[in-house]
Amino acid sequence: MIDIAQPRAVADLAEGLLLATVEVKASPERVFEALASDEVCRWWVRPGVFDTREWSGDVRPGGHWRASGVGGDKPYVLEGEFIEVDAPRRLLHTWTLVGAPETTTNVEYLVEPAGEGVRITLRQSRFNTRGACAATCVGWETSFIALREMLG
Repeated sequence: MIDIAQPRAVADLAEGLLLATVEVKASPERVFEALASDEVCRWWVRPGVFDTREWSGDVRPGGHWRASGVGGDKPYVLEGEFIEVDAPRRLLHTWTLVGAPETTTNVEYLVEPAGEGVRITLRQSRFNTRGACAATCVGWETSFIALREMLG
């Protein structure tokens, strides 16, 4: 049986980047599907803080994605562009919170074999404030908990 460690996320606030990781008992193809489809609505969540309700995307280099939901009792919209799509191993896209003063960040997912499943490593970079980086770090950890539960 695979020993699945708790999802972890850490932030380097001085550098404006974060790393998050989780191991799941699923195939790389299944994981990639969850990362790049409307299944995002099932795991981009942090109960009581944010809830992603809609996602759409054209998953190809140059394609766009958009997600919306409710956070802090207010609607939010995220959007970006896919930069690299190497299914089922790597996905890189931009990430922008529409209407916020934050700069656009980059989100990279790596999907690698690990024991009886896969390890997902996320790197989000180019944050321009420590607060946004720290808050997003916590959000990824809770989202990865939901992703692991969803994928069993």
